[in-house]
Amino acid sequence: MGRKCFDCRCFPAGIKCSMIMSADTDEELLEVVIQHHKAVHGDKDTAEFREMIRNEIVECSELG
Repeated sequence: MGRKCFDCRCFPAGIKCSMIMSADTDEELLEVVIQHHKAVHGDKDTAEFREMIRNEIVECSELG
């Protein structure tokens, strides 16, 4: 299993953001992305928001 990535450029957010975050596991990455979105984008940590983030986590090799 490869490294997991989240590309903030591909996620609908109120501000333009060029962050790409990565971690070894989905859960580790999810926590980093949630903290980023709370601090930078002002999003709330809800079950629905976590599910939206989970759906955007990909293998880093899939990023183009």
